[in-house]
Amino acid sequence: MKQISTGVLTGLFLLFSSSKTFSQIQSATYQANLIEPYQLAITFLKTTHLIFPYAIKSVDRGSPDILAQKAKGVENVLLVKAGRENFKESNLSVITADGKFYSFLINYSAASPTLALSFTDITNSPESVPLLLSGMSEAKIHRQAAWIAGQKRTLPALKDYKYKVQLQLKGLYIQDEVMFYQMEIKNCSHINYDIAMLRFFIRDKKRAKRTASQELEISPLYVYGDVTQVRGQDKQVLVFALPKFTIPDKKYQAIQLLEKNGGRHLQLNVQNGTIVKARHIEN
Repeated sequence: MKQISTGVLTGLFLLFSSSKTFSQIQSATYQANLIEPYQLAITFLKTTHLIFPYAIKSVDRGSPDILAQKAKGVENVLLVKAGRENFKESNLSVITADGKFYSFLINYSAASPTLALSFTDITNSPESVPLLLSGMSEAKIHRQAAWIAGQKRTLPALKDYKYKVQLQLKGLYIQDEVMFYQMEIKNCSHINYDIAMLRFFIRDKKRAKRTASQELEISPLYVYGDVTQVRGQDKQVLVFALPKFTIPDKKYQAIQLLEKNGGRHLQLNVQNGTIVKARHIEN
């Protein structure tokens, strides 16, 4: 009887300890993934514009009192307004093409609504925020990007290499108003490469002393592939869909790859002569 009691007590102790540990793990995981919502005030007679750096993939409204739709002809601007006056507090969620999740806490305010909110680079003026124009459906862009990801290199070697990490532009394609950049990141080291961001700019070739270089960031319509990490001794092929463009004289395109919490930053400088060689996709 004494042995049974001891076994029962031991079992209860282990069960309590396991439950406590599991609870702590759950709590820690929840805290680590908590996303703080943006505060957003909207009204009935005015429209709020939300400008994202990537095309909008999904929108979820917490209440039918919130009206939301993408702006006509663009992919990265969401129009939001109140369906009726003085509705109760609700929420709005948006997912963009780069996989980022945006959460908003929505309140009604006739006196001081938020009229425009941009999530692009804060160094850009509102006039320079690029709108993502596209005549193609997102499903078609995805289909073309998936096909391009499997194609062989079609451009002369255009790459940058640093600390056993290489960034290469393998191919350029165009269909309708969309250009596709086939990029490859190769990690020859044993240290995982965590991607902070991969960005596209149009920049001046020269700049006068003591003056800031003029540059315009081009935001992708769609990104195909894993843009979070390239594991050690591995490679990753990414396809970026950009709105069609060419480069003015005395400018070039810079493609920047930045490592998260690291110093293995890479850059490609693309000239207009390379861009006009983009291959046309027939269907």
